[in-house]
Amino acid sequence: MKNPLLEVRSLSTHFFTEEGVVRAVENVSFEIYPGEILGLVGESGCGKSVTGLSILKLIPTPPGQIVSGELFFDGKDLLKFEEREMEKVRGNEISMIFQEPMASLNPVFTIGDQIMEAILLHQGVDKAEAKRRAIEMLDRVRIPSPEKRIDSYPHQLSGGMRQRAMIAMALSCQPKLLIADEPTTALDVTIQAQVLQLLKEIQREMGMAVMLITHDLGVVSEIADRVAVMYAGRIFEYGPIEAVFGKIGNPYTKGLMSSIPQLDEKKKRLHAIPGQVPNPMDLPVGCKFHPRCYLMVNECKEEEPALFQVNGDHFSRCIRWQECC
Repeated sequence: MKNPLLEVRSLSTHFFTEEGVVRAVENVSFEIYPGEILGLVGESGCGKSVTGLSILKLIPTPPGQIVSGELFFDGKDLLKFEEREMEKVRGNEISMIFQEPMASLNPVFTIGDQIMEAILLHQGVDKAEAKRRAIEMLDRVRIPSPEKRIDSYPHQLSGGMRQRAMIAMALSCQPKLLIADEPTTALDVTIQAQVLQLLKEIQREMGMAVMLITHDLGVVSEIADRVAVMYAGRIFEYGPIEAVFGKIGNPYTKGLMSSIPQLDEKKKRLHAIPGQVPNPMDLPVGCKFHPRCYLMVNECKEEEPALFQVNGDHFSRCIRWQECC
C-alpha cells in the first residue's frame, strides 16, 4: 500500500459570528492516495467547500478558524506552515478549481496572463517559456486555436471554455493534488460530461490525485475511486466506490442515491429526503441526521455515533447501518 499523499486528521473549522459559532467542519478525517480520485459528496452547506479551503489554509480569518486537527501533505503538516511557505504550495503542489469561473478569473487580464502568472511564480522560467507552456496547457484542455485564445479575456469565452481555462490554470504547474470544487456548476449536461471526461483523462496522464467536491453521487460513481459522504460538517460514510455503492451503510447516503433521476417508467416521482438541513448553529443532539431519518430510534437522539467499520475500508456513522440496504 502506498503512503497517503494527503492525510486529514480530526479537522475542525469553525466560524465565530455575532449570532454564534458555526461548526462548518467537525472532526473530519480521510486520506487521498497518489493517483486516485476521492469524491467528497453532500448537500449544499454540509462543509465540503470549507474542507477544501481548509486544506489550502484559505479560510477567511476572522471569522473562520481551523480550531483543531492535522493536515499532512507529502508527510508535512500544512497547519504548521507559515503563510510564505503555504504560498509555495498553493498552485504549485496543490491546486484548486473553484465553483464559478467568472468569479475566479480576473476580468481585466487575459486568460494567458492568468495562466502564466502561476508558471512564472513557481517554475522559475522566463516569460517566453511561460507563454509556451500556457499555450500547451490550453491545447491540452482542448481549447481550439490556443495561440489565439491565449490573448482572450474571460468574457470572450463561453462557460465551458472558461471552465477549461480554469483547469489549464490549475494544472499549469503539474500539481500533485487537484481540489476540484463543483467543476461543472452552471454548465449544461453535455458540457458537464465533456469537462468531467477531460479531468479524468488529464488525471490519468499526469498521475495526480484529485479531490472532487460535488453534490452529485452520479458523477462520483462515474469517475471516483473512493467516496466520502458529508452531512452537517461530518463524514457520514466513507470507503471505496464499489463497497459504498454495492452495500450502502448509511440512511443519508441511501437518500442521496434515491434522489438521482432514473430512466425507469415505473418510477414516476423523485425521492426526496424529508425535512431540512439543520441550522449549523443549532444542531440536534445525538446523530445530526436523526430528525430526517427513517431508521431513527431513541438512542439516535441521545448520543452521536462514531464511524463504524462496515467492512474493510468501508465506514458508516450509523448504529443501524446493517438495515440500510
